[in-house]
Amino acid sequence: MSEYHKPVLLVESVDGLVNDPNGVYVDVTFGGGGHSREILSRLGEGRLYGFDQDEDVLDNIPNDDRFHFVRHNFRFLKNFLRYFKEDKVDGVLADLGVSSHDFDVAERGFSFRFDARLDMRMNQKATKDAAWVINNLEEDRLIRIFREFGEIKNARKLVGLIAAARQQRKIDTTTAFLEIIEAAVPKNAEKKYLAKVFQALRIEVNNELDVLKDFLEHAKDVLKPGGRLVVITYHSLEDRLVKNFMKSGNFEGKQEKDFFGNVDSPFKIITRKIIIPSDDEIEENPRARSAKLRIAELK
Repeated sequence: MSEYHKPVLLVESVDGLVNDPNGVYVDVTFGGGGHSREILSRLGEGRLYGFDQDEDVLDNIPNDDRFHFVRHNFRFLKNFLRYFKEDKVDGVLADLGVSSHDFDVAERGFSFRFDARLDMRMNQKATKDAAWVINNLEEDRLIRIFREFGEIKNARKLVGLIAAARQQRKIDTTTAFLEIIEAAVPKNAEKKYLAKVFQALRIEVNNELDVLKDFLEHAKDVLKPGGRLVVITYHSLEDRLVKNFMKSGNFEGKQEKDFFGNVDSPFKIITRKIIIPSDDEIEENPRARSAKLRIAELK
């Protein structure tokens, strides 16, 4: 049986998270449970909450009385901690990458390597999938999605091919989609281009950037002074939001100053220099190549 998901920057992220073995921590991207099991190994009488909306992760839940699983999107972090009567916590960890399991299971539709339905829903109960996006959104909206979320330079040409094809038939599989957009794919960078196209669709389907903003605001509210916010990002859009929020407490990165000229930010940056995987980790786990770890502490 293959490993569900190999966690990235495992030791580095948990080292930055756990500073009290009897504290309360949250892993908002439970997935394969790798980070959660490492956190639990560091705890004494502490507690850990794991969030994930994907039913595929249920078999990974550890049999540990200190662990509490919440099957919901992490954008509702504060609401559910309040439900569990947790006022403040000592640390929150988010690994924002899509799990290797989701990429490797063909029917999830996250990968252009397989013939499958264009799905990409992290929450299988959601109604909007990638096929719906491709077939129903107006051309201008699609162009904006590919430009902003995938940084696709020839987005207008790409969407023109999609628009012409969907007038003839519904586009609902990865194979059909790849055939339709073939003329827009640069011959010397096919995989990189397609990865960006699929990234853009995935971000739109799952509303990832708005979800991330909601989560970061919630994390700030639930952390106790001295509590740690630990986030692993994989692409520039999410990394920019995390960087700005840790630096300034807002998503534009605009730093307010007090009367004395000191930067008034809710966080103290722990990782002045971002932490990236070692060459050995990247060789062992290629998915780690684009990972960046940022850590901040609530003042």
